[in-house]
Amino acid sequence: VQLQASGGGLVQPGGSLRLTCAASGSIFSINDMGWYRQAPGKQRELVAAITSGGSTNYEDSVKGRFTISRDNAKNTVYLQMNSLKPEDTAVYYCNLAVVTEFRGFEYHYWGQGTQVTVSS
Repeated sequence: VQLQASGGGLVQPGGSLRLTCAASGSIFSINDMGWYRQAPGKQRELVAAITSGGSTNYEDSVKGRFTISRDNAKNTVYLQMNSLKPEDTAVYYCNLAVVTEFRGFEYHYWGQGTQVTVSS
C-alpha cells in the first residue's frame, strides 16, 4: 500500500489550500483516515480525522476552518483548509487505517508529508 499526499504550498494568511492523500495497492477497505501535522520543534499532532461512517473530529484550533472529507471509491482523503494562519505552518501527514484482505487486520500507513507554509 502506498500513500501519495499533495496540495501543500506557500499561502498568505487568510488563504486556503486543499490537501489530498490517495492510497493505492492491495486495499480491501479503509477504516479511519486522518491528517496530522508537525511543526519544527513540536510533536506530531492530530489535526482532523474521519471514520468509515463519515464521523469527523478536529483539533480545537482548526474547528470551523478545516474540513476533512473522503472519497471511498478513490481511496482518498482530503483536507480543505480555509482562513489559514501562520501557526498552521507545518508538514502535514495523512494516516490511513487499511485492511488489505477480507477479515484481515488493520494496518496504519503514513503519507510522505506535504509542507504547508502560511506567511505574508
